[in-house]
Amino acid sequence: MDPLSDVFMAMRVKTSDCVRLEFNAPWGFRFEGYDHAHFGVVTRGRCWLSLGDTSKLTSLIEGDCWLLPRGDTHTLRDQAETPVRSYREVVSRKAAGVLRYGGGKDGVATDIIIGNFTFDGQSSKWLTDVLPQLIAFRMDRGHSSARQAILQILSSESRTESMGSAIVLGRLADILFVQAIRAHAAQDDSLKGGWLRAIRDPQMSFALRAMHEGIEKRWTVAALASSAGMSRSGFAARFKQVLGESPLEYLTRWRMYKATQLLREGDMKVAKVASLVGYESDGAFNKTFKRTIGVAPGAYRRSFV
Repeated sequence: MDPLSDVFMAMRVKTSDCVRLEFNAPWGFRFEGYDHAHFGVVTRGRCWLSLGDTSKLTSLIEGDCWLLPRGDTHTLRDQAETPVRSYREVVSRKAAGVLRYGGGKDGVATDIIIGNFTFDGQSSKWLTDVLPQLIAFRMDRGHSSARQAILQILSSESRTESMGSAIVLGRLADILFVQAIRAHAAQDDSLKGGWLRAIRDPQMSFALRAMHEGIEKRWTVAALASSAGMSRSGFAARFKQVLGESPLEYLTRWRMYKATQLLREGDMKVAKVASLVGYESDGAFNKTFKRTIGVAPGAYRRSFV
């Protein structure tokens, strides 16, 4: 499994609050900050998005998607100069998963689908910490046929209250989340460092894949360098340059990340979890887990019961 898929699989994701917005100009809303990721798709018309109190505006047209990985405060409006009001003030008008609002039938129409992703805070940090405030991408660029199909189904399902629509919308939103990360990872000038940049580096990607696929192995820097086809010193320097940490520091963080997943999702003994992530000593595992996560493995598991 490639590292990006591995990270997604380990994340505890819950999709909620998928809403269709049908607006007629003029309209403008301020969405306060969330404790979860927020996404949106323009299915008709156009709008302007800005983050926080900044005056910088991003133009969005039909087919544009955006993701706010950390749910930052933002505004949406039909025109750059349109005043905004709190989204919470009018959300009570929502009926059957649709919120209709605006200046009247003669106003320019804009349809938007928005939704939220809630994560277990620890499981999401591996991804959200390396992402920018805003990711925007087109549904008709790259994998165009697949993205167009997703957009069409998402638009259709959001208009109905058919049996199972909520489940379908949730699954499609999950796919859009992955598509947003793919789009971000594909932008040459967007990746400043970290593992997302590393998976696009031909030599570093071999080492990352080796660590992710063989997390239980007793890795050394020399063995990882061999998997990348590099000298030990050259590999260590390149890894530090690209990821900002040493190979064994990354390996330790990844092991603890996987351990949190195993502790959340199963009832196996802590000693077994330790073994699965490459620790022969329970004591060493417990010490490393507490130093990295902040609590002991047992206490972490109990917090999810």
